[in-house]
Amino acid sequence: MAATDRLSAEQLFHDTQALERARDLGREPKRLRFADADYLDHETWIRPAFAQLGKLTGLDVLDYGCGHGMAAVVMARSGARVTAFDLSRGYLEEADRRARANQVRIKLVQADGERLPFASASFDRIWGNAILHHLDLASAACELRRVLRPGGSAVFCEPWGENPLLNLARDSFPYPCKQRTPDEKPLTRKHLVTLQGVFATVQWRGFQLLSMTRRVLGSGRIAAGLHRCDDRLLSRFPSLQLYCRYVVVTLRR
Repeated sequence: MAATDRLSAEQLFHDTQALERARDLGREPKRLRFADADYLDHETWIRPAFAQLGKLTGLDVLDYGCGHGMAAVVMARSGARVTAFDLSRGYLEEADRRARANQVRIKLVQADGERLPFASASFDRIWGNAILHHLDLASAACELRRVLRPGGSAVFCEPWGENPLLNLARDSFPYPCKQRTPDEKPLTRKHLVTLQGVFATVQWRGFQLLSMTRRVLGSGRIAAGLHRCDDRLLSRFPSLQLYCRYVVVTLRR
């Protein structure tokens, strides 16, 4: 698909999602307010990924593909000066409502992640959740490096695509929140090679090996037990990270 067609398809998909969310929030506006833990603990990789950002007080931080804006609010509460962008106008409207409801200031910008409208070396930290796998990574990586200050870092949480059985399940079986855009693809080792060609340091860590079944089972006692098993297995056999559901990628300039 041509780049312009891909961009239009992505924007339409996420604007449609945002419209559905806006209807739900219109019925329950109190849901816009939330505690940090509601975001940090909604998936097992979010809190450890946030820890990779370090102390944010007084730093200029970019929420890269902000979606509903919860991460941006958490970072603003941590004392960061937050700029957040998204391709979807609908999601930006939700992020603005959420920032106001939680009484934080966030600068919101509509933009394409492959063509950022920010000056070079604008940000100390960059955060993104489930965004890079929607983009042409070579273009996005160059833009990321351009807007990141020397010594700065970027942290991304992304679906991982090196487990053939998981890929089969993704393609073949129904499960909650399966909706995907036509062109998105999980990251693989070749994408890490692309990032290594741009950044001085690229680190990654896998999450949810056995506990990836929580996508179907929910987050009850069984999923918690499988998560504890994952901690032991992945610390003892790091190569098993290759077969996890998600990765946290940390980039340093």
